[in-house]
Amino acid sequence: MADSDLMQLYSRRILALTTAIPHLGALSEFDGKAMRRSPQCGSSVTAYVAMDGDRIADFRQEVRACALGQASASVLGQAVIGRSRDEIAATRDALQAMLTTEADPPAAPFGALEALLPAREYPNRHASILLAWNATLDAIDQATKS
Repeated sequence: MADSDLMQLYSRRILALTTAIPHLGALSEFDGKAMRRSPQCGSSVTAYVAMDGDRIADFRQEVRACALGQASASVLGQAVIGRSRDEIAATRDALQAMLTTEADPPAAPFGALEALLPAREYPNRHASILLAWNATLDAIDQATKS
């Protein structure tokens, strides 16, 4: 990867997202908890959810990921509370499509994921970008099994 490619991939916007990840840490009381790890880079995210019916009432995440994974977790954390599993899944699917095809970035309130468009060219980074989303979906699934 050339230095100019790295500069584009790790833009100021992405780096700004990594410094403002909402809802960091663990929930002491939760309905579902799940951890996802990327075998390629070792990044991991653990998501905790407290549910109110089919909506996320409270959320926390432990993020040990690269800058791209942190940026993605930051965007998730900014708007996850109050969302349903279907909304999170649809956004994850739109994010994955954005990374793997010419699809548009996800819509508001997750539109800031557009900052990750340069990662489209680096498939080995996609798993880390999707970690927080997949961990959150797993946590919701665990919560709804109970």
